Amino acid sequence: MTGKLSLPVDALLPEILTSLERNPSLVIEAPPGAGKTTRVPLSLLGTIHGDVVVLEPRRIAARLAARRVAWELGEQVGETVGYQVRFDEAIGPRTRLRFVTEGVLTRRLLSDPELKGVGAVVLDEFHERHLESDFALALLKRLQRTRPDLRIIVMSATLDVAPVAHYLGGCPILRSEGRLFEISVKHLPYSPEPLHVQVRNAVELLVREQHTGHILVFLPGAAEIRRAMRECEAVAHRAGLLVLPLHGDLPPAEQDRAVSSTSQRKLILATNVAESSVTVEGVAAVIDSGLARFATYSLWTGLPTLHVGRVSKASAKQRAGRAGRTGPGRVLRLYPEEDYLRRPEHDTPEIVRSDLSQLCLALRAMRVPHFESISWLDTPPEAAIQNAESLLDLLGATGSMAQTLGRYPLPPRLSRILVEALKRGAGEDGCVATALLGSGARSERNDLLAAMELPQDYRLAQHVEQLRRIARPLRQTKHDDDALLMSVLAGFPDRVARRRAGNQVLLSTGMSAELAGEPPSYEFMVAIDVEDRKDRPMPLVRMTARIEPEWLIDLFPDRVREQSSVIWNRVAERVESVSALMYDDLVIQESRDALPDIEAAAELLARKALEVGLERFVDGDALQHFMARVEFAGFERPDIPQALRDVCSGLRSFAELKSAAMAFVPMLEQKMDARRLQEIAPVSVRLQNGRQTKIHYESGKPPWIASRLQDFFGMRETPRVGLERTPVVVHLLAPNQRAVQTTTDLAGFWERLYPQVRRELMRRYPRHSWPEKP
Repeated sequence: MTGKLSLPVDALLPEILTSLERNPSLVIEAPPGAGKTTRVPLSLLGTIHGDVVVLEPRRIAARLAARRVAWELGEQVGETVGYQVRFDEAIGPRTRLRFVTEGVLTRRLLSDPELKGVGAVVLDEFHERHLESDFALALLKRLQRTRPDLRIIVMSATLDVAPVAHYLGGCPILRSEGRLFEISVKHLPYSPEPLHVQVRNAVELLVREQHTGHILVFLPGAAEIRRAMRECEAVAHRAGLLVLPLHGDLPPAEQDRAVSSTSQRKLILATNVAESSVTVEGVAAVIDSGLARFATYSLWTGLPTLHVGRVSKASAKQRAGRAGRTGPGRVLRLYPEEDYLRRPEHDTPEIVRSDLSQLCLALRAMRVPHFESISWLDTPPEAAIQNAESLLDLLGATGSMAQTLGRYPLPPRLSRILVEALKRGAGEDGCVATALLGSGARSERNDLLAAMELPQDYRLAQHVEQLRRIARPLRQTKHDDDALLMSVLAGFPDRVARRRAGNQVLLSTGMSAELAGEPPSYEFMVAIDVEDRKDRPMPLVRMTARIEPEWLIDLFPDRVREQSSVIWNRVAERVESVSALMYDDLVIQESRDALPDIEAAAELLARKALEVGLERFVDGDALQHFMARVEFAGFERPDIPQALRDVCSGLRSFAELKSAAMAFVPMLEQKMDARRLQEIAPVSVRLQNGRQTKIHYESGKPPWIASRLQDFFGMRETPRVGLERTPVVVHLLAPNQRAVQTTTDLAGFWERLYPQVRRELMRRYPRHSWPEKP
């Protein structure tokens, strides 16, 4: 490195090498720009036996770091120094120093658990705490038990490194100072303007201040970068600024253009790749949106997604530091200082907030017996582990299948699709489908086959090609849509849906969802991309794939069952039997039968009869009178619903019930001690003249009878009922059937009141006999 630019970490290199001679692990803390990414790995080549592998969190970082180190050696990339990333690699037979992305190292550990020929692994930018980097560290620590010669070096910019050192057995911590000039930070007040407008306003402010050097703008993602580029065109043109994007989805040539030295001042619009992974020389001002896209996953699909969130204080400090590497710098934060002060010190590690299915799949592929057998820097939540294990069981990812699925840089669902497509001779289409689904990009087409026909962008084309290199599918002479769609079903067996009226579908989970856009022509589908909506009761299905119901029986016979049930035909007012073929909670085939199960039919018919009211089928007055007799007698009330079910046994319709229910009240009476009931609460009483008159019973009231006054001539005693011989209330009626007197004491009536009543009746009804002493 003679004649090369001196970097702050250079002074620490002898101490680093000495420490690694004595200790198997080392933690290095150095701020961005200290040179740790390029100088530390290169220094290891002279003392480490074997290759040095450097784990980088991003493809662009691995590629640019390899290029920088190769330049310092005076070589081309692919000689002593190379890189391996998801879509590209430059490795030669003499390569000893490899910059790789996180997934590359994990897959190498799958095929080579001992990392043969590797003497040291460097985990760069560990402060970002990606899931894969935590996983790699855990696997390396486990491997170190059987390979004590393996050196592990963890490098971090802003992390509290003490827990990492403790995790690695209390290993040494070495710190390097950075090279940082004075930075002025200004927090802008809250603005309701769109983000791209805020960026333009901030650029105009810096231009008016006549700053020299490049301007680096931190934005959440590629979409925000494109909008900001359009918005800043005019001000950049006036100020002579070259506007360039910088993010991981760009072709390498465009990435190189953003970071390469130029004589023209640049306005670089970047994601957080420029925060620590990539150094852009000559930056004098930073505009920080305070936002980034964080990796998360869809609860519906289990596929990785990104969401925009606020960065931590540590990230904000790193972004600001990019303005002070070559001279005094200026930082504009597009958010108030109060917002900054409320932010967490560090970002939450992905391992405690992400889907763990891909990690669990890797463990199964490595034949690690269970999750707890690995020592973790931060223990993942138990619920996330269980969810991941359940998904893998659902996909059949055990034994050799787990190893097969683990070969591909895909989430387990997509790996399962690709493996099934290869088996069915649709491997080329499987590569396109899984790359498309794994991209996370929303398509204007909501059908998978239609979306696959759209032109591929650079990143998607690269991913398809990588999968083809790994999978090596047989060349397809024609598209076999059914084979591909059956493969999609294999990856989403729990996301089967059936179209209903309009834009709604019924899911195999029993829930309903709404289709985005024009509903497909097919009835059965896999709901691939589903989005929960806080403002709507039903989730939104954004992408579907056609399936046939018979595929469910062929592929998942253990999830299919026959189910018979009775339903109510509201129009015909009758019970009908439905035989259904169920896939989980979804009906995939059904037929109706006019002869339902007797017991189930009676239950449903009785319930529907109670809903419309018993008075439609039985004499309501008679039933009410009977229940009042029962109450008066002190008997236990009969179970009306059960009695109705008994009547409904063998019946199927309201019409049949109406005929059968005519004997409902007598049947109730027969279910209890009818003789005893008649003794205590008789239905009628015989009067003196031999006439039978009905005894009326009402709930909460004493029994009563009513008859013409003449019918009681000769009766001195009031009729009595009940165990306590309660006198009934006697309604004495005139010839017009209206009561002239009500009494419970006939003897007293004849003696005290009858003479007056007699005179009135004689006047009104002279033709009737009204004896003086009846």
